[in-house]
Amino acid sequence: MITVTAETFRLEQAFTISRGSRTEAKVLTVRMTRGNVTGRGECVPYARYGETLESVTDLIAGLPADIDRASLQSLLPAGAARNAVDCALWDLEAKTTGKRVWELAGLPNPGPEITAFTLSLDTPERMMAEAAKHAHRPLLKIKLGTANDMPRLEAVRAGAPSTRIIIDANEGWNADVYAELAPVLVRMGVVLVEQPLPVDADGILGEMARPLPVCADESCHDRASLAGLKGKYDVVNIKLDKTGGLTEALALKADALASGFGVMVGCMVGSSLAMAPATLVAQGVAFTDLDGPLLLAEDRDAPLVYDAAGVHPPQATLWG
Repeated sequence: MITVTAETFRLEQAFTISRGSRTEAKVLTVRMTRGNVTGRGECVPYARYGETLESVTDLIAGLPADIDRASLQSLLPAGAARNAVDCALWDLEAKTTGKRVWELAGLPNPGPEITAFTLSLDTPERMMAEAAKHAHRPLLKIKLGTANDMPRLEAVRAGAPSTRIIIDANEGWNADVYAELAPVLVRMGVVLVEQPLPVDADGILGEMARPLPVCADESCHDRASLAGLKGKYDVVNIKLDKTGGLTEALALKADALASGFGVMVGCMVGSSLAMAPATLVAQGVAFTDLDGPLLLAEDRDAPLVYDAAGVHPPQATLWG
């Protein structure tokens, strides 16, 4: 039996990117029950990819109750719906067999990974204050993507002078703006820039100098994306809500590394249940950005542990 439940988690404070703001995370929880065992998965439908809570629920409702991971890959496209079901099936198998998911997947025993902490788009003054509050963190990610971003970056650097910084423009710049900003980003100690240009205009990245690594986010979904990213991007951002689950995420990671890309593992704003499978993909990658639960005012029972060592793999009572 497959059930889908819409749930809402309040955010600690408003979260803003170049496309808009939110004060809560709206997610779908999928429960896959066989006999007396239930596996769980979570997804975050994303309007940028034409997804809604209703459309994703409808896709999942159309699946056969006896579906397995192999058939799921062809029955649903990459995206939020397949992600939640795929992760629920992994969790179900782990609970049924008494093994952890990483054992089932043939992965090494996972450990904590240092994760970025995201500062949402705001005034320079407020971003400086937030940066100062989180200056102890080794990696900050800044949401930018407007016509007046340099004062924001300067403010964050002043608030957190020693922290490594990732910039995420969320497709908000054009080629001229990025060409002007890129050398400045390097001087400001930025270590990575995510999706500086819109997906339909990113071809020019192959003709531009890239003085710092450029990461494909909206331009990268699953393994089929990789061929079109060569020569334009240096790093790919793997998010399970884009790949359609842990199964494809692990395959994408392997192929991306084999193709010479660096790997970042990211997330939508969701609960610890959504992050749990991604912690397995994040093992050993260049950049981890699994801070969703840190942005919430409330979370799941048995939430992920975050400490100075980073984000830890999940307890079996949460997932896997």
